[in-house]
This record gives sequence, C-alpha cells and structure tokens, in this order.
Amino acid sequence: MLETLHMLADGFSVAMTPMNLGLVLFGCFAGTLIGALPGIGPINGVAILLPIAYSLRFPPESALILLAGIYYGAEYGGRISSILLNVPGDAGAVMTTMDGNPLAKQGQAGRALSLSAVASFFGGTLAVVLMTLFGPLLARFAISFGPAEYVALMVFAFATLSSLVGRNSTKTIIGALLGLMIASVGVDANTGVNRFTFGIPDLFSGIDFLVVVIGLFGIAELLALVEGMATDTLVVRAIDKTFVSWKDLIAVRWTLVRSSLIGFIVGVLPGTGASVASAVSYGTEKRLAGASGTFGQGDIRGLAAPESANNASAGGAMVPMLTLGIPGSGTTAILLGALLMFNVQPGPMLFSQHPEIAWGLIASMYIGNIALLVINLPLVGLFARMLTIPHKYLIPVIAVLTFIGTYSVVGNSFDLFMMLGLGVFGWFLRKLDFSLAPVILGVVLGGLFEDNLRRALSMSGGDWTILFESVSSLALYAIAIAVLFLPLLMSRRQKRQASDLGEE
Repeated sequence: MLETLHMLADGFSVAMTPMNLGLVLFGCFAGTLIGALPGIGPINGVAILLPIAYSLRFPPESALILLAGIYYGAEYGGRISSILLNVPGDAGAVMTTMDGNPLAKQGQAGRALSLSAVASFFGGTLAVVLMTLFGPLLARFAISFGPAEYVALMVFAFATLSSLVGRNSTKTIIGALLGLMIASVGVDANTGVNRFTFGIPDLFSGIDFLVVVIGLFGIAELLALVEGMATDTLVVRAIDKTFVSWKDLIAVRWTLVRSSLIGFIVGVLPGTGASVASAVSYGTEKRLAGASGTFGQGDIRGLAAPESANNASAGGAMVPMLTLGIPGSGTTAILLGALLMFNVQPGPMLFSQHPEIAWGLIASMYIGNIALLVINLPLVGLFARMLTIPHKYLIPVIAVLTFIGTYSVVGNSFDLFMMLGLGVFGWFLRKLDFSLAPVILGVVLGGLFEDNLRRALSMSGGDWTILFESVSSLALYAIAIAVLFLPLLMSRRQKRQASDLGEE
C-alpha cells in the first residue's frame, strides 16, 4: 500500500507540471463540447484528436493525459444533449434520457444537469480510487472471463430489461426483440449468409450503431417537435434556475455507491462498456426502488444511476488496458493505439518500465474528475437556457448537428437515409407508447451475446454444457433468475398478507 501511494505521488508530480495540467484541463473542456454534439461521442472525439496529439510531438505521458481528458469530458458532454434534447450523445447516454429528459420537461433541467455532473464526478473518482488500489487484481479477474461467462453476463443484462422502462412488460420485450433483429442485419461472419439485407450491398456490413441511436432518438425527437409545432401543442419553457440540492444528494447517496461499483466492475470486463453498465445499474435501482420509484417520469435515482455507472465504467475500462494491454472499450482501444504509436507497449511491464506514463495517467484522472465538476457546474445555467430557444430555430440546429455528426463518422449517404427511416419508425413506436431504450439495448446486447455464444460453442465443439461449467456463469444465471422471479414472489406474498389482514 505504501509503495502504491508513493508511486501515485510520483504520478501527481508528472500530472501537475504546467503543460500536463493545461492539457488535462483543455481535454476535459474540449471533450465536453465534443460530447455535446449528437453522434460524436467519446470514441470518435478521441479518434479525431489523436492525429493532432501525435503531430504536436507531445511526450507519451502528455499525449495520453490529453486524450484521457477528452475521453472523460466527452463522457459527460453526451449527457447534455440527452437531458436537454432527448438525443443521446453516445450509447452510454441512452439510459440518461429515461429520467433526465422528463426532468428537463418539468422545468428542472438545471437540477438534472448539476446532478449529472455530481454523479459523474462520484463514479469517475471512485473508479480511479479502485483502479489505484486493486487494478492488477481486477485485471486478473477480467482475464478469467471467457466467452461462456460473457454469455451469462448478457443473460443477466437481458433479465434486467424486464424492469427497465414502462409499465407494459410486453412492449418492453417487443422492443428488445426489434433491437435483436436490427443487430442481426448483415452478412453472418461464420457462415457468409446474408441476413435481412434484401440484396442491398450497403447492408452487408450491418447497420451502424450510431445510425440506430441517432435515428431512433434524434430524428424521432425532431419529428415529435415538428408535430408539436404543427398542432400548436409545444410549450416554450421559462428560464430554468433549478440546481441540485443537498437533499437530492442524500437521497441518491446509496444509488451512487451501488451504480459506481456496478459500472466499474462491468467496465473492467473487456468489450462491455458504458451501455451495458448504465443499463444494469438502472435496472438494479428500479428493482430496489419498487413501488416508491417514479422511474421514467423524472426520478433522480434513475438519472444518478446511469450517470455514475457510465463514468465508473470508463475508469474500469482503463484497468485491462494498462495492466494487460487489452482494451476494455472502443475508446481505450484507441488509447492503446496511441501508446503503440509512441512505441510504448501496454501490459504488466508498463508500470515498471514507464511509471511516468501509467501513474501520470492515473493521477491526471483524479485531476480530470475535479476539473469536469469545476468546469461544468458553473455552466449549468447556460446549458439550461438552450431550452428557451424558439423551436423554429432549435429544430434546424439539431437537425444539422445530427446529420453532420453522423456523416462525419459513417461517411456514407445511404446511412443517412437509413437514419431517416429509423427516425420515422422510432416516431411511430413513440406514438404507440413504446419506449425506445429496450430497442437500443437489444442492439447492443444482441451483438455481444451472439459473438460470445458462437465463440463458446466453437471452443466446446458445439457442446452447450460449456455455458454452465464455471462458478461465475452459474452465479450470474442465479442472479438473473432472482431478478426475474423474486419481485413476482414478493408481490404475491404481499397480496397474501394483505388478504389475510383483511379477513381478520
């Protein structure tokens, strides 16, 4: 422990140099602005600025500190459009729309944005503390997860879907199935069979996840706004002066702890990411809240849970990258590439051969979390004023940002038409009172589930018992069964007790 604290102190001496301190502050601010643009997200923000960081000939530790600051900043920035416009900046922000946007519609955008900033700070900071103390140990745990364990993890994530949103479980299941169908579009990598491509070459590689998110949320929200203008039912909201209170923070204190731990553990597992972490934490909190919750209608626990979880997962994803050289997410894969560009090999020897890089990065993450809080809390009022912009100006601006953000990533005009088609489909689903979150999560989890199921069966020669051999898998299946059936059993027990009391 003393050695760890000594190395961390050396890391702070690297991170606190004037240049590195300026880079982390700039990275957090620039990342916030980049993340606020619909469709860009942290992975694309880091990818866009990586060539700039390399061309400026920064030392490796300085370049990585800058890119990590952009990563953290973009993680928070994506929540701005999610809360204010109901347009998630990236996959991890989908669950934020569930209660963040209803709060904004209730005239509490400032409260939602400031709570989001505090929850993100808490999740990110707890993740860095856990990474400092238990990084190598957790990395060994992550590497023990094989395809069979990932299948069990996806089953658990699917089990949480039943309680995620809405009061109609049938519509939730239908939405998830629609997401699974979208995830299966394209050429099967193992058999070469075309699935739902209808002979269209542009669909052979599948539908880009960004196109699905922006179409179902961004374009659908635009169509809903246009419909409101046409029917004269839109309301121009007053300037929002709400802010998070101590009462709010006390009410969500255990939500922050639980969700941050869930987010960190899920983030440590390579290939999962913020979308899975935020979905699992949201479902967990909704289950625990029970009848006392107003999830989907502006419950602050429903906002704090995914916000703390996705920032904690960002920190967790750093663990396997630094200690094993295995990227824990798409963004850390780019950070891994940045290290290789500087001829630095991530892995077990990184902490001994290049301690200034490893510990300097960890120390900069402590600073970056504080910087994000200091930068964003004073800007809450300015962000909230976006809701007062007349819709006749706001709608074209959102449309332009949406199309530019999407095209800058996919670079294919066909995907823009696909995005429009999905937007119309999403607007139609909203008219039928479907929640769009299960659709998006079906897309995310469907691909992960199929890939890992195929790997597991390939390893076992088609023997399905491989899915139930490890203790980790059995534990996850048991938790999934408990998530599905315990609420039903408890509900029946409560009804039985109530009927017994009535008879007495």
